[in-house]
Amino acid sequence: MRLVITGRHVTVSEVARQQIERRLRRLDRLLDASAVSAQCVLWQEREAFVCELTIHVRGDHMLHAVHRHGRLTTATAGAVDKVAQQAQRLKDRWKTRRRAGRPASPRSGESGPVPTSRPRVIRSVRADLKPMSLEDATLTLADGRQTFLVFRDAASDAVTILYRRPDGHFGLIEPEA
Repeated sequence: MRLVITGRHVTVSEVARQQIERRLRRLDRLLDASAVSAQCVLWQEREAFVCELTIHVRGDHMLHAVHRHGRLTTATAGAVDKVAQQAQRLKDRWKTRRRAGRPASPRSGESGPVPTSRPRVIRSVRADLKPMSLEDATLTLADGRQTFLVFRDAASDAVTILYRRPDGHFGLIEPEA
């Protein structure tokens, strides 16, 4: 990770630089070395030091924190801690995506996701095909508990599907005669 430390009207001592580098090394380990660059800007406002820390992580993620404190070392530690919380949330998101089977964004040099075999069919619940009118089916679907309803049309005795559209209306799928 490339690190740039800038002091605006503040002299950043070597001890402060080493502390920032040490804390960011810990953060880099947390992110599994996927941090690209970091920029730390330090300045003083009245009696408080301000540390603004921005870290660019692979996948165009930006972690950003600002912390104010009377001591320079405490201001930098606070900013690093805030960024560490953001990094932990990002890492948890990456893990969740991997567990769910969704591919994480590929690292540079890696190929994309490996195609799996054909999709599986997972049976849910068996449903009775009750004969009912279109009005009864509409009232049943209007309850809000279901997104679609498969029923046997009482007038034509054909299997029909009534579904809720994204615009709030209902769609009807009827077989051709």
